[in-house]
Amino acid sequence: MAKRILFLFSDTGGGHRAATNAIIEALRLEGEYETTMVDFLRYYSPSPLRYSPEIYPPLSKLKRTWKMGYEAANGARRSRAVNRITYPYLRRSAERLIAENPADIIVSVHPLANAVIPRAMRAHPVPFVTVVTDMVSTHAFWYSRAADLIIVPTLQAKNRGLRLGIPAAQMSVLGQPVSPAFGSLTTPKTELRAEREWPGDTPVVLLAGGGDGMGPVRRVARAINEARLPVHLAVICGRNDDLYKDLSRLKWRIPHDLYGFTSEMPRFMKAADLFVTKAGPGSISEAFICGLPIVLYAVLPGQEEGNVDYVLDAGAGMWAPTPEAVVEAVRLLAEDQAERADMAAHSLKLARPDAARDIARAIVGVLG
Repeated sequence: MAKRILFLFSDTGGGHRAATNAIIEALRLEGEYETTMVDFLRYYSPSPLRYSPEIYPPLSKLKRTWKMGYEAANGARRSRAVNRITYPYLRRSAERLIAENPADIIVSVHPLANAVIPRAMRAHPVPFVTVVTDMVSTHAFWYSRAADLIIVPTLQAKNRGLRLGIPAAQMSVLGQPVSPAFGSLTTPKTELRAEREWPGDTPVVLLAGGGDGMGPVRRVARAINEARLPVHLAVICGRNDDLYKDLSRLKWRIPHDLYGFTSEMPRFMKAADLFVTKAGPGSISEAFICGLPIVLYAVLPGQEEGNVDYVLDAGAGMWAPTPEAVVEAVRLLAEDQAERADMAAHSLKLARPDAARDIARAIVGVLG
């Protein structure tokens, strides 16, 4: 009988689901396992937490409010105090989750599961693994001494755990889990560009805001268009139908293509020359694997702030917090091929294409 692995995530942003899917995809290469994904906030939390997936998008736009909330419990003592206070409120839901989803191991891919679930598991103990999906500025909620293993993406994330009192032996630095397809794609760039009729002699700029088309994608696309930059612009609008419709009506002055949600981001990114996006850890890690220079135009306060410095310190990209700054960054990298190539090389040095596979193996190792 295949061993059962329960993944806990929530659709508070697209990164937790994407990371979970990447690990499950890699697990299929390791053997026969029965995997289950549960959005524990939506289906196993009392109000108002059960509405977190709906609350997250508008709340994350209130940058100052979001940062205040993020920092309020971001410390060893403060996070423990919050967990102690909230456990009675969450206990029954957590126990019901465990009873209704029997598993041989539980893997958390969300910070809010890491204190309550191990405590609720005491009557039915199984191994508990945390996969941290924030890159550098990791919240204290990610780290629980009750975990059998905490998998972190970077050395900075491990050092954060050490400062919070987590033993080094309890953590493993394995990278950010992204789809193995990013590392396994070997189709030549010329062929990938031909698939979409992209030019071979003009820099292709890929603009995206995650699966939900978040951030100021509309304003950035308009600014690049108005500047008439010497590029071919490909915009991934994701699930944001309003963004797609709005950009479709734009009076375009440069060559461009618009796309909705796609499951073929590896092919898009491998074919592009430059990636313009928000500072999400998954998108950044995918760009590293594809050897793309990165222009970051937006950051979610708290968990994404460290990502910007991580990219800039490595020489893998540029920070451009306004549409005007994006235009200047894209202009520089479009016109200076040597600078673009140098930045691409630095980006590739940070790549961990086997991260999802390594994480899958680590989970199997704990499972025994």
